[in-house]
Amino acid sequence: MWKLALCQIDVTFKDPDANFKRVRQAVTEAAKSGAQIAVLPEMWNTGYCLGELEMYADRNGERTKKFLSALAKEQNITIIGGSVAIKTEGKFTNIMYAFDSQGDFLSSYKKVHPFKLMDEHLYLEPGNDANLFMLDGIKTAGFICYDIRFPEWIRYHAAKGAEVIFVVAQWPDVRISQWEKLLVARAIENQAFVVAVNRIGQDPNNQFNGHSMVINPQGDILLSAGEKEENLYCTIQLDEVHEARSAISVFDDRRPELYF
Repeated sequence: MWKLALCQIDVTFKDPDANFKRVRQAVTEAAKSGAQIAVLPEMWNTGYCLGELEMYADRNGERTKKFLSALAKEQNITIIGGSVAIKTEGKFTNIMYAFDSQGDFLSSYKKVHPFKLMDEHLYLEPGNDANLFMLDGIKTAGFICYDIRFPEWIRYHAAKGAEVIFVVAQWPDVRISQWEKLLVARAIENQAFVVAVNRIGQDPNNQFNGHSMVINPQGDILLSAGEKEENLYCTIQLDEVHEARSAISVFDDRRPELYF
């Protein structure tokens, strides 16, 4: 059993200092509420100021990694660190970091699918690696926003044993109904928990309205957030994954040799 905190926060455009402060407050509140895992949204350090990342991106992710590691240890809480914009060797990346409750590094993941509608492909270098990691003995996976439109990428991780799928996003309100439907589909088809955190607020080009969610392996929505800045809490029973996969043997019945 895990108690989750979904940190549905606003993101101040081009103001990393304000955003680090906001994340500290949200994670501290999550720990005080007894959550074991706090999940943050996408690109929380800068917002989508893609043309100005030279000024605002975190160099090599050093500030973010040091901050999240120390905060996780201080508050005794695992942090699925959403994602941040970093600069490495002159290139910019949208990257997720995760740290356990002792402040130890769990994983990093560069967003594999840049979203052309928001010009990510013009500024951000895509990743090429999977994001499977163990959390309290449970195999989990983490993805960033547009990734959920690629079911084969999520299935790759589930087929390797991922039981909890974390999704972090800056998903605009104009497509929020698709966000909800895609998340439910990813949970059902992979017989896994989906824990998804979207930001709220706005930037010069987009409005974001939250609707963070937790969905169980049967596709039942356990938590569906509204449109305000808040921490939301949900407890999940991890044995539900085994129950779902035992009842309908989707993974045993696959015929991947026919699919591509």
